[in-house]
Amino acid sequence: MFVTVFALIIINKAGGLIYNRTFHEGGLHKISTNDYLVLAGTFHGVHAITARLNPLKPAATLNRTSTSSSTTTTAATGAGGGAPFARPDPPSGLEVLETENFRMQCFTTLTGIKFLLFTDTTQANVDLTTRRVYDLYTDYVMKNPFYQLEMPVRCDMFDRKLGSYIREINNR
Repeated sequence: MFVTVFALIIINKAGGLIYNRTFHEGGLHKISTNDYLVLAGTFHGVHAITARLNPLKPAATLNRTSTSSSTTTTAATGAGGGAPFARPDPPSGLEVLETENFRMQCFTTLTGIKFLLFTDTTQANVDLTTRRVYDLYTDYVMKNPFYQLEMPVRCDMFDRKLGSYIREINNR
């Protein structure tokens, strides 16, 4: 399957842009560094808001009670004494944004670093690509003794390996 990766943006946990790179010039309009900074900050805010949206889902049984050796928990009932609600998995925030021109996939690490990968809309699943980019980041940036956390990424080996990997994907 032909895949085109247009760009990668990495945002630190405070919402600051720490890395951006364009791989395919014909895909997205070229934007300035200032626009990348605005994009990173805006996405960070939207991601934070969407992560707080955590609707309650109806539980399977009314007044469900589970008993363990030392604790007893009861599901909360909905308004008007209706069906009980249970908390879903912890919210992850905005993960995918798809337009007619591109698809943006967000991968958030446990430490709050966000990887935004912009691809062609025909790509059905970019999770593996995003995971591989994260692996390259951990191998060549985080293991670099000169890299300071939360600061812009300036690592030649990461740039080379990332460029090679994306070229390989784009030429499949």
